[in-house]
Amino acid sequence: MIRRILIPMLICLGLASCGGESYSDLRQFVKESENLPHGRIPPLPDVKPYEPFTYDAYNLVDPFKPRKIEPPKTLAGGGIQPDLARRKEPLEAYPLENLRMVGTLQQNKATYALVKSPDNNLFRVKSGNYLGQNFGLITEISESTIKLKEIVQDSGGDWTERVSTLTLAEDAGK
Repeated sequence: MIRRILIPMLICLGLASCGGESYSDLRQFVKESENLPHGRIPPLPDVKPYEPFTYDAYNLVDPFKPRKIEPPKTLAGGGIQPDLARRKEPLEAYPLENLRMVGTLQQNKATYALVKSPDNNLFRVKSGNYLGQNFGLITEISESTIKLKEIVQDSGGDWTERVSTLTLAEDAGK
């Protein structure tokens, strides 16, 4: 019987001795922090009222569009232009990239080039004929190239000349 009373009392006494103040170091830190000088938060700046802006630059030059350099008024009206009234030749129906030079031949001291169209038709052309969709005038024919002078329209709407070549196709002999 003494054991029944003594054992629970010893357990209660042991638990009471372990129960000291918990978090005492934390409580001490908080007390010390209260004594430190406090910072001051500055007030928010005054908000300026919204002032609407009226955009009135519609009649100014747009900086995002390409500019066209205007020729002097005395030279206006001239310049390069294709002959739109000229009758088109058969090879002008195809883009230059789709035409292939497959050979050359000479007849009476005149050099001709053989050009194959995308639909496998073969054409004989000479200097002065036209090729491609950009008004390409054949200026020179050699054994391996056809030189053209094309007239193309730039982004400003003006016509300019460019030189292009059509070279002999690698598989022409096959």
